[in-house]
Amino acid sequence: MEQPKVILSLMFFTMAFAFYAMTTLCYIGNWVFRKDWMGQTATIMSYIATFAMTMILIFRAAESGHAPFSNLYESMVLFIWCLNVGYLWMEYKYKIKVMGVFVMGIALLSMLAASLLPYRFKSVEPLNPALQSKWKWMINLFEPAGLQNYAIGWLDFHVFTTFVGYAAFAISFGVAIMYLLKVRNEEKGGGNFLVERFPKARILDELGYRGIIWGFPFLSIGIVTGAVWANYAWGTYWSWDPKETWSLITWFIYAAYLHARVTRGWRGKKAAYIAILGFLAIIFLYWGVSFILPGLHAYA
Repeated sequence: MEQPKVILSLMFFTMAFAFYAMTTLCYIGNWVFRKDWMGQTATIMSYIATFAMTMILIFRAAESGHAPFSNLYESMVLFIWCLNVGYLWMEYKYKIKVMGVFVMGIALLSMLAASLLPYRFKSVEPLNPALQSKWKWMINLFEPAGLQNYAIGWLDFHVFTTFVGYAAFAISFGVAIMYLLKVRNEEKGGGNFLVERFPKARILDELGYRGIIWGFPFLSIGIVTGAVWANYAWGTYWSWDPKETWSLITWFIYAAYLHARVTRGWRGKKAAYIAILGFLAIIFLYWGVSFILPGLHAYA
């Protein structure tokens, strides 16, 4: 018999899926027809979808007794949640709703990918022993306050920071596509009224850069905390596991982006292409490595 909280989490997933589909359609409608009410509706539905994703994480944590980041399905939910929160913050700050067409489109495709995962990923299973490491320093820190039974798992911190980075890179990926479409339209002398509704190319270039400078520190922290966790779980900080190797490759791609931009002034198309390459590397790191090159991270 399925656990009640798991059933509720799957119901919220279905709800979120529907709202992401409607959100994406409303952002497209706002882009094409320039109807303010459609843009406002899209934003409201995006908040509702975020609420539904939050409830999924809460119910799964309540049922399992640990942070809901322990398998492919749960980490996809976390990625979509981070992506949505990051996008809503950017929309609030920059008032550019057309970004929602691309970013919410990524969220919708991610929901579709998560929905197609085998059911075994969606059920709550006991935590793998290798994932049960704790941050002992936190126990000592909280012990005077009577919270000695609580500890933050290295895994929790590792996964959360990593996926915040992934979400920021996904936003930069969407903005990079917008930038390339904008530049291509300008080079042809205009004519595409939909692309002409994008912000200016220099604004898109700057937004893509800001997404990467936000995501890069989180990815770096995720790799470092992952190494500490690996030493606790497997007795070595680095074992050149396929996921570790591709994490490092991804880190070098974004490090190269930042280095080239700061020292050589790379902007425009070159920067956009690297941003796209970096996110494609993340997709392979997350999906390709999980199914094609399984290693120590096979349970993820």
